[in-house]
Amino acid sequence: MKNEEIILTPEETLTSDFVQMCRSVAAKRPRTVIEHILKHGIITNEELSELYGYDHQPRAIRDVRETGIPLITHSVTSKKTGRRMGAYTFDDVSKVKGGRIGGRKAFPKTFKPILIQMYGNRDAISGERLEERYLSIDHRIPYEVAGEEAGLVPDKFMLLDSSSQRAKSWSCEHCENWLRIHNPEICARCFWAFPEDYDHVAMEDKRRVDVVWSGDEVRAFDAAKAIAKGRDLTIGELIKQLLSSK
Repeated sequence: MKNEEIILTPEETLTSDFVQMCRSVAAKRPRTVIEHILKHGIITNEELSELYGYDHQPRAIRDVRETGIPLITHSVTSKKTGRRMGAYTFDDVSKVKGGRIGGRKAFPKTFKPILIQMYGNRDAISGERLEERYLSIDHRIPYEVAGEEAGLVPDKFMLLDSSSQRAKSWSCEHCENWLRIHNPEICARCFWAFPEDYDHVAMEDKRRVDVVWSGDEVRAFDAAKAIAKGRDLTIGELIKQLLSSK
C-alpha cells in the first residue's frame, strides 16, 4: 500500500470510547506503541527500533493486539533507507475483541517451574535442552484466537526460546485462522500448538521438524553440509533425499 493511501488514526480521529480503551492499557511496551499512534496517527518498524529500542517489532505490535486493540498493517517506504517496512494504524473500533482490553495476565513466578518439571528444560519446537532463563512461557493456542482462559492449566502452555517464539509468531500471524476464522479447535491440531501431535502447519498440509546440532554433533552437521553443498542441495533437501532412498 502506498503511503498516501494510508488513513492516519491520531487521537482526534477516534471515538472517545476507543481512546478510553487505549488509555486503559497499562503494560509498558503496548502502551508505548499505542501512545505513539494516538499522537502521530501511525508508527513504523523504523520508529519502533530507533525511538524505543524494540528490535523485534512484530513482538511489540503483537503485544498491542493481545490487549484487544486492533491494528492495520501497512507497507511503507523508509525515507532513510528507501526500503519497504511495516507501519501500523488503529483499525475500526468494531474489531475490538470483547473482554480482552488490558491483555493477558502476567504469569506468576511459581508457574514456570511447574512447566519445567512437566516438560523438562526443553524448547517445545526444537526439543533442545536450554537453561531455564532462555525459555519463555507461551500459550499453545494463541491468545488472539482463544483469549485468556480461567486458571493456569499447564498443558495449555509450552516453553519456547526466542527463536522458536519468532518463528511461531510469524507463522501464526499469517494464518487464516488467526486473521479471520478464530477457531481454537483448528489451532489445537497445528504444529505450532502441539508439535508432538498435529495434522497441519498453519492450516497447510505440511510436516515439520526443527533439529539443532550441538557439541560433538556439530562435526556431523558440518560433514552433512559439505555433502549437501557438493550436490547443490540444502541440508533439508539432503535429509529428505536420504530418507526417501530408504
